[in-house]
Amino acid sequence: MKKVVVIGGGPAGMIAAGNAALNGNDVILFEKNEKLGKKLYITGKGRCNLTNASDPETLIKNTIGNPYFMYSAYYSFGSERTMEFFEGLGVSLKVERGNRVFPKSDKSSDIIKALDKFLKNSGVNVKLNSEIVDIIIEDNKVLGVVMKGKEKVLAQSVIIATGGLSYPVTGSDGAGYVFAKKGGHIISGLYPSLVPLKVSQKWCYILQGLSLKNISIEVKIRGKSVYKDFGEMMFTHFGVTGPLILSASRYITKRISENPEIYIDLKPALTEKELDLRILKDFEKFINRTFKNCLNELLPQKMIPVIIELSKINPDKRVNEITKEERKRICCLLKNLKLNIADTRGFSEAIITCGGVNVNEIDPSTMKSKIIDGLSFAGEVIDVDCFTGGFNLQVAFSTGYLAGINV
Repeated sequence: MKKVVVIGGGPAGMIAAGNAALNGNDVILFEKNEKLGKKLYITGKGRCNLTNASDPETLIKNTIGNPYFMYSAYYSFGSERTMEFFEGLGVSLKVERGNRVFPKSDKSSDIIKALDKFLKNSGVNVKLNSEIVDIIIEDNKVLGVVMKGKEKVLAQSVIIATGGLSYPVTGSDGAGYVFAKKGGHIISGLYPSLVPLKVSQKWCYILQGLSLKNISIEVKIRGKSVYKDFGEMMFTHFGVTGPLILSASRYITKRISENPEIYIDLKPALTEKELDLRILKDFEKFINRTFKNCLNELLPQKMIPVIIELSKINPDKRVNEITKEERKRICCLLKNLKLNIADTRGFSEAIITCGGVNVNEIDPSTMKSKIIDGLSFAGEVIDVDCFTGGFNLQVAFSTGYLAGINV
């Protein structure tokens, strides 16, 4: 029986530990927090979007960082097997818009309880409030770990599943990167990803709380388009957030110094010519009104004063006096509302970490280190990241599974 230590009681660590134990190993899972799955508890606003009901090829398409490293992992333990796994543990699941999978109860605690049950059934020895401060490596071989308080725990295999740097209040402090570096692993640049964005425009603060649906955005850096998508976003007291913005942030966060811009198309279903006709129709309908009183059917109430100010058209001007050139300015604003991105909200609000242990130094079919014998990795500590929609948790489950079955 091999002694296996798993560092980290998040989704990757729990799946890895349980599967390693089912393989006949003596497994200890160390978690520095007072409970397992602390970050998992807050995912999906407490509902836990645990995967995306998609085939492996779709999972790969939604993996931005090093997608092909995940090929074996997705085909070994993809979303279908993840759903079967949790349903087998008594969790009823549902599929929502965008193939997002949630527990029917809308409670992330049900997912954590199921994983806890899996650990108990597998015979894993779980140690809470137990922080690992070092790993023991000699002659390119892992020999165990050192706990806070200097107690050594010897083991033939160690799985690092410590997470990244995102949401540090849940215990993600980057310790796994330190352990990996000790073994000679390269850590790719670390950036917050799937993170809300700060903007320069002061008028954004006026719109805080306003959600926009069925809009499209385009991210441009140095005049070049780097990302486009359609969906939802929201204005906040600092700038913008929401599904569209979080996904866009992946293309922005590494290039903040290059002054990225986001262009919002408030009416993506209409061409500029069609939008001009729509505006003319509204103007004819409200022919005796002023400009400020004729936009109610075109825009959310909160946005009207902002568009008026940006258009530089007198708000008290009668609509029958508005020129063709002024209408063109309105159309241009509605189709290309520009935001200058000043910064991100950092790791404290990032859903995931972009960067991590270099994938060229990990065997993609086993998650074992190519450098240190007996060392494996699972989850966010690896340089793999995805769009929103349950894809990042699937990375945790898929890599955790491979790491567990292969020790």
